[in-house]
Amino acid sequence: MSYARDADGVRTAKRGGGGLVTALRPLVSHHDVTWIASAISDEDRSLAGAAVDELGRDGAPYRLRLVAHEEHAYRSFYDVVANPMLWFVHHSLWNLPYTPNLDRAFDAAWTDGYAEVNAGFAAAVIAELEVAPDAAVFFHDYHLYLAPRLVREQCPDATLMHFVHVPWPQPDYWGVCPERVRRAIHEGLTANDLIGFQTDRWRRNFVYSAREFLGEDVTPKTVVAPISVDTSEFEELARSEQVLAAERGIVSHRPDKLIVRVDRTDPSKNIVRGFRAFELYLEAHPEMIERIGMLALLNPSRQEVPEYAEYLRVIEREAKRVNDRFREGGWAPIDLQVDDDFPKSVAAYKQFDVLLVNAIFDGMNLVAKEAPLVNERNGVVVLSENAGAHAELADWAVSVNPFDVAGQAAALEEALKLPEAERRRRLESIREHVREHDVGDWIELQLAALDRVAARVPR
Repeated sequence: MSYARDADGVRTAKRGGGGLVTALRPLVSHHDVTWIASAISDEDRSLAGAAVDELGRDGAPYRLRLVAHEEHAYRSFYDVVANPMLWFVHHSLWNLPYTPNLDRAFDAAWTDGYAEVNAGFAAAVIAELEVAPDAAVFFHDYHLYLAPRLVREQCPDATLMHFVHVPWPQPDYWGVCPERVRRAIHEGLTANDLIGFQTDRWRRNFVYSAREFLGEDVTPKTVVAPISVDTSEFEELARSEQVLAAERGIVSHRPDKLIVRVDRTDPSKNIVRGFRAFELYLEAHPEMIERIGMLALLNPSRQEVPEYAEYLRVIEREAKRVNDRFREGGWAPIDLQVDDDFPKSVAAYKQFDVLLVNAIFDGMNLVAKEAPLVNERNGVVVLSENAGAHAELADWAVSVNPFDVAGQAAALEEALKLPEAERRRRLESIREHVREHDVGDWIELQLAALDRVAARVPR
């Protein structure tokens, strides 16, 4: 939730549209929740410090407590340490012969940015626990690794859990970080009673790295809880007028076969290799020229971070190169649209013949779960073996190595040639799985695990 003032000076509120916001709605509906978040806008900062009463999308009440940070500290926290440093570590993205170069500026950003912002969140949590000492605290992701230990030091009996939405790399890759940084990250996380991961692969890596850096076996504190979507809400969205209008636009000029990808312009999403794989497919299948296209709907991501801004430029150059090579009359193979347009993304989900999800690494990738729910063409999912969703959906997807461009081209061909009955079977199997294991299941898995851990932890 973020606040502003309209032209008449009246306060307005805008709900966040990110995956985490959507995923946590069932908590608001079924539990007494106080949401602690950063104050971003000027109006946010005017409300910081005290809890604000709010309503969820379904009318369920919750409290929102905004935490104000000094601007330079927040920029250092977000733009220097969290993104790109920690994000690149989690997704194994650093080009190690050249980057990162951790100098005094990084040291200052860690101490005066990341650590300071985490301390601000910890202070807000401690203040809430003074009012409700029996409340469970639910931390999320790589932004708040230090806060749990700070809370534990002041509130030793608090019930703390932390969900890590991103992949957890093997211990050696944490050597990118200075020793004091990687140790502080692992100490912060292990201060929780429960630590959740998207897949057993990421959970095992964390257990190994905690053993390596701390000499501790944290296995009993860990749980695998794959995140999912609110299926009924998503299916309702697919029938909304905004989505239907966007779908009419796609249908009006779609080719016979449509490959869709929906991503942020993040280096971890592997967009450039996906374009090159499509180029190889067209080389091998000139008969498909003018009969097939790739619709790439990309949300511009973190453009204030140089690595992300440069990757978007590379994406645009690569799309132009492939289009210039194969363009015929008014047809071009790649329809690249860089915009934040979620209704159009959902419309594209409904129309794909092949969905390409070839991420280098992904904690989960909800696109692989969302799109099959609403697809109307028995579409096939081509899915990276390094996406967390692969652990659940591999039996019904066409799997790819995200670094094997030729293999991805072959996977596109395989997906397009599958018999209609097999396409339908795969799509319906994914739908059934996602409906059975929805976002409510994700939350209940963690709450049940927390109950088990709390029962055996002396207070």
